[in-house]
Amino acid sequence: MAELATIARPYAEALFKSTPAAQAQSWGDQLAALAVVAEDPQLKTLSDNPRVTQKEVFDVMVAAAKVTLDPALANFLRVVLENGRLAALPIMVEQYRALLQSRQGVSEAVVYSAYPIDATQLADIVAPLERRFGRKLQPKVELDPELIGGVRVVVGDEVLDTSVKARLERMRSSLMA
Repeated sequence: MAELATIARPYAEALFKSTPAAQAQSWGDQLAALAVVAEDPQLKTLSDNPRVTQKEVFDVMVAAAKVTLDPALANFLRVVLENGRLAALPIMVEQYRALLQSRQGVSEAVVYSAYPIDATQLADIVAPLERRFGRKLQPKVELDPELIGGVRVVVGDEVLDTSVKARLERMRSSLMA
């Protein structure tokens, strides 16, 4: 995974630098559709077939994504295919979105919870986190029953873990010491 992230970074940065501010949302939507298609196992099999040309893979991807690609994004996809970097495309899109969010002063926060969280509870969790990080957060909730209770929040490379599982682990390690 780290290798793909390393491969994806220069592509995402180049795409980010070439993104006109007015088209950032449109490009993000088009790229998201391409990333979903790129993750399909059948497309991976097709792209690995030496009898299939890059143009054919390109055409299949655009048709499957059901989007009209901006010419600059079409060229970007062609470069990705020519360089054999299709496997890294979803990570490129992820890094591209992170760069766009950074420009807008927004970060994604993944909130892991043992139980479903309603909108009011999520707002109560996110408000103090926004003050702590000094920027707007876009929360995404994922269920993780192993946490037992509480939440674990991941913002960028920072993790705030207030779950019951983490507390039990801390108690265990202090008792073992």
